[in-house]
Amino acid sequence: MSKFKTQLMSEYEQITQAPIEEAYSLPFAVYKDQDIHSLEMEHIFKNEWVFIVSEQELSQTGDYFAFTLAGEAIVLIRSQDGVVRALSNLCRHRGTLLLDEGYGRVEKNIVCPYHAWTYSDEGTFKGAPFTGEVQLDKKAHCLVQFRLESWHGLLFIHLGTPDKPLSHRLQGIDDYLHHFNLPSFTHGYRSQSMELWNTNWKLAMENAMESYHLFKVHKETLETVTPTKQAFDIAGHFEWTLTGGEMKDNSSKLAKWFRGSYPKVFDNYVLISIPPSFVGILTSESLSWVHVLPLDSEHCNVRSAGISHVKTSSEDKTEKAFVDAFFAEDKDICERVQKGMGSTIARGGKLVSMEKVIADFHQFLGNSLFNAPVSDFYEAPKAKLFLSDSGNEQ
Repeated sequence: MSKFKTQLMSEYEQITQAPIEEAYSLPFAVYKDQDIHSLEMEHIFKNEWVFIVSEQELSQTGDYFAFTLAGEAIVLIRSQDGVVRALSNLCRHRGTLLLDEGYGRVEKNIVCPYHAWTYSDEGTFKGAPFTGEVQLDKKAHCLVQFRLESWHGLLFIHLGTPDKPLSHRLQGIDDYLHHFNLPSFTHGYRSQSMELWNTNWKLAMENAMESYHLFKVHKETLETVTPTKQAFDIAGHFEWTLTGGEMKDNSSKLAKWFRGSYPKVFDNYVLISIPPSFVGILTSESLSWVHVLPLDSEHCNVRSAGISHVKTSSEDKTEKAFVDAFFAEDKDICERVQKGMGSTIARGGKLVSMEKVIADFHQFLGNSLFNAPVSDFYEAPKAKLFLSDSGNEQ
């Protein structure tokens, strides 16, 4: 390992141990270096619970979402028995990609486009044509299956052998979400494609999880409904973090009157950060999210989706225009930052109080990559408003 690389790894490890009081931006090179990227794929995306899609988005038999994670081609598919499974998307014959990436649907079987080897939608090998005298062991040629667990219908995959279940990883988070009645969010909505962003996955995640930039980057969009100055911390640590903010209420007087007896928590949104791939915004009506999957050291795929207690039409042009607008703003600013990451002279500076969630994310990176120590779980004073035992506190 070169002297530069050794120094970079040492600095990366050191910065990821800092609490917010001492936290700085990561070294610019970790957003470009291919060896760092490979390390992150091996220790994070192949060894952590990674959010992929919601069950609500795959509501019908045969619905699937195909994607690539840390070099592995995978498909999540709702089988004939109603269960969503995570399967390898590679034919067991010669490794051909079975299903096109993105959303789709199969009628019953998965058929390889190369030699028509056929699998059930549960991954069972059913047979192959023109095999001659060769006898194929069907059990030995089933599609590889990966571990999949659900949290409120959100599906997380683990490519390795998890040292703890997803429920343990997210332990304590539901205490702050009780009032929002997530079990009532039975309808899914989504963008139809993933966007290619010319930026490192960590930059996309850091941008999604902090509210510090809203007043500048999203002046005409998000800032009008979720102003920066009203953002606050709730609770969290390196495995998950909750921040929040007060929403500007542009609803009618009648709507406000009907909501008058509701807990004050409904005046707020909660931003849920679950590294390495999920940042969601929760309101009384829906949970929508940004989903980030790395491609290489300077590119990632990003998509938006969500769940709601009412069926949401994908034809709602006003809603779609709003989401498209702030997504474009985020893409532009992340790609602008990425252009600066090639500098070997300039250095990043101190993180401010509103970026505590980023310090938590950095500690997640440090713990995953270097087994670095992390700060204790914290709870901000305003968190009591969200606790399940706080009643209808005003």
